[in-house]
Amino acid sequence: MINWIIITVIGYLLGAIPFGVLMGKLYKTDIRQHGSGNIGFTNVWRVLGIAPAAIVLAGDFAKGYWATWLGFYFLGEAGALWGGVMALLGHTASCFIGFKGGKGIATGAGIIGFMSPLTLLICLIIVAIITLTTKYMSLGTITAAVLVPVLLYLFHKPFLYVSGITIACLYVVYRHRSNIKRLLNGTENKIGKTKES
Repeated sequence: MINWIIITVIGYLLGAIPFGVLMGKLYKTDIRQHGSGNIGFTNVWRVLGIAPAAIVLAGDFAKGYWATWLGFYFLGEAGALWGGVMALLGHTASCFIGFKGGKGIATGAGIIGFMSPLTLLICLIIVAIITLTTKYMSLGTITAAVLVPVLLYLFHKPFLYVSGITIACLYVVYRHRSNIKRLLNGTENKIGKTKES
């Protein structure tokens, strides 16, 4: 039981670290008051530039990866899934910023990076292709989120991973509901605009 408590607490607190907000403070900018108000990579890129955004991306990825690793170290596959889920929850509902947060793509990528590096690589390629051809970052990330469970299944990953990550990906897609609405009505911002998608 103590191991589950450790994974729950550390996984959540790792995920809750708001790297986008912290990076904004370095630039004396509240990232939540600019662009889309999102604290993730894309909005940081638009507001502060690619270098700060890359650091935020690395931080958000790392917290998902290490929370999943910690869970696996203590409790195997079930612990890995739980640690990852806690990090995702922490990222999207951070106790440090009023239980608000990002949309979960980078932290989710960290989780998948631990569970299946090949799945992550394929998804990164898909995101890059869709984003470059359509200029919609959100379309690329939503598509990747939908494909993750399918790829995990095709690569014969544990059923626990497939089923748990399916639920997590549905949650991430739900977090993108405003993006989906804008994509459908043609008002979604493209990469290169002054506001984040």
